[in-house]
Amino acid sequence: MDPSATGDDCKNKFCVDNLIAARKSLKLSLEKSKTLELALEKAGSRIEEINQRLPSLEAAVRPIRADKDALAAVGGHINRAVGPAAAVLKVFDAVHGLEKSLLSDPKNDLPGYLSVLKRLEEALRFLGDNCGLAIQWLEDIIEYLEDNRVADGRYLLNLKTSLKGLRELQNDGERKHLDGGLLDAALDQLENEFRRLLTEHSVPLPMSSPSLGEQACIAPSPLPVTVIQKLQAILGRLIANNRLEKCITIYVEVRSSNVRASLKALDLDYLEISVSEFNDVQSIEGYVGQWGKHLEFAVKHLFEAEFKLCNDVFERIGLDVWMGCFAKIAAQAGILAFLQFGKTITESKKEPLKLLKLLDIFASLNKLRLDFNRLFGGAACIEIQNLTRDLIKRVIDGVAEIFWEIFVQVELQRQTPPPQDGSIPKLVCFITEYCNKLLGDEYRPILTQVLVIHQSWKHKKFQEMILVNEVLKIIKAVDLNLETWVKAYGDATLSYLFAMNSHWHLYKHLKGTKIGEVMGDAWLKEHEQSKEYYSAVFLKESWGKLPGHLSREGLILFSGGRATARDLVKKRLKTFNEAFDEMYKKQSDWVISERDLREKTCQLIVQAILPVYRSYMQTYGPLVEQDASSSKYAKYTVQGLEQMLLSLFLPRRERYGSFKGSKINNGVDLRRTASAVV
Repeated sequence: MDPSATGDDCKNKFCVDNLIAARKSLKLSLEKSKTLELALEKAGSRIEEINQRLPSLEAAVRPIRADKDALAAVGGHINRAVGPAAAVLKVFDAVHGLEKSLLSDPKNDLPGYLSVLKRLEEALRFLGDNCGLAIQWLEDIIEYLEDNRVADGRYLLNLKTSLKGLRELQNDGERKHLDGGLLDAALDQLENEFRRLLTEHSVPLPMSSPSLGEQACIAPSPLPVTVIQKLQAILGRLIANNRLEKCITIYVEVRSSNVRASLKALDLDYLEISVSEFNDVQSIEGYVGQWGKHLEFAVKHLFEAEFKLCNDVFERIGLDVWMGCFAKIAAQAGILAFLQFGKTITESKKEPLKLLKLLDIFASLNKLRLDFNRLFGGAACIEIQNLTRDLIKRVIDGVAEIFWEIFVQVELQRQTPPPQDGSIPKLVCFITEYCNKLLGDEYRPILTQVLVIHQSWKHKKFQEMILVNEVLKIIKAVDLNLETWVKAYGDATLSYLFAMNSHWHLYKHLKGTKIGEVMGDAWLKEHEQSKEYYSAVFLKESWGKLPGHLSREGLILFSGGRATARDLVKKRLKTFNEAFDEMYKKQSDWVISERDLREKTCQLIVQAILPVYRSYMQTYGPLVEQDASSSKYAKYTVQGLEQMLLSLFLPRRERYGSFKGSKINNGVDLRRTASAVV
């Protein structure tokens, strides 16, 4: 083998080995570099973490670097701040412990509920009094730590922010921030219980209607004593927490609703009637009577009970409170509607009858005067007082205005024509009855009182006889009217009938009355005599002339034969019938209003005519009966004539028909027949 070739091979092998070794070394170096790189990366993050923790570490070790005296004083400051704060936190825990009890229903155990609520109030007062102290101590320690650089600034900043928020919550005065709204929720529960107790025990009072004359069933007290005591206990806690107004609102709402329900049974829809809905005074007459009874019942029973109950429930709070509460109940329950109805009556059409209704209203108010003064006399009832005073003034003014105008109206009526049928003028009938009422025991004292008040308003002294004297003037004016009307008739006979009617009406309706007593017996006797006089004149000048047509002259001594006698009887009967028919036709529309006078007058007419007619027909009737035209002369039977005369002078409403048709309703023929001569 060539030695040179062997040497080259060895050389090449050595080179390869070196290359392999170098590659391995290089590879190992790269791996170490990567490991170092990874280590450096980890060291960098740790260094960053350390850098971030350095401030807190610095703050942690700062006290070590702080002044020794400052460090020594820190402990005392912290202890003083932590003590009040710990006590406050303990009370907060106690407050949350009451939550379950206070969110339960108070009706199950009201005394227990109120006791727990009182504990909550005490706890909140403690918190309210001590939270500020705890905050102040904490603020002091923060200020100390900050001044002496004993704590980290960022930590102190967080504490300041928290304390600032607590201070703001304390300063706004809202306790709900201290208990999370637990107290308000508990008070709402109590308000609901207050309403429940009132509602469940506020039952409308049973009463009789429409007749209040029957005894109404009224409980001695609207609420049981135990319920009143519970209401007072609830009020105590609600008032302590500034909820009195809400309690009053609930109380007024429930109790006024209860009174309205009680009044509903009385059917008071008429209180809402407006002036335009009244056709005349008669249409309101019944309502005024109801109004007086209903008002008395409402005041003496319903409002009286509410007045007492308000006092019982709110007496511990003060007079102004419970009187104000009662005033609201009265106004909302309907007292204002009663007063408004009275005002509506005063605004209705002015008529004489209205005076009596106004007196009824005054009598009702006067009867309740003491009750009104006691129930509605407080300052809280000023609206009711004003409306009542206004109503009384309107009533008194209205009464006085109508009363003093009656005489004037009677005089004005003198110019009107008298009734065409000779009947009593409505004015006379009305005034006599009306003035008797004014002087009667029912209205005279009231009217006198009203006139006294009205005169005093005008600073005039009331004269004792002013009422009587005014009524006398009115009656004398009526007398003068009658005299004037008697002369106004064109028919003298009708004027006699009218005079007879009028004088008898005054005598009959005023005798034994207050006006009759005032006018005197002589005045009454004069009217009675005048009636008798005009009655006699009326009979003489009218029906008294008819018998003269049935003269027997010439018939007894007549000797000219039967035919001549028959002709003379026919002539006289014809004249009688014509006079009778004419007078009956004329007077069939005349009226005698008083039944006793009418019957007596008719009897006098019958007595004046019938005997003569009967005798004449008995004697001379046979002369004409057999004649073919007998019905023209023997026209009436005695019975028929009597019934016709007795039917005269009836008021229109009593007339059942005319006898001109010769028959009455039962079909009986009143004309004389040939076989029916009496």
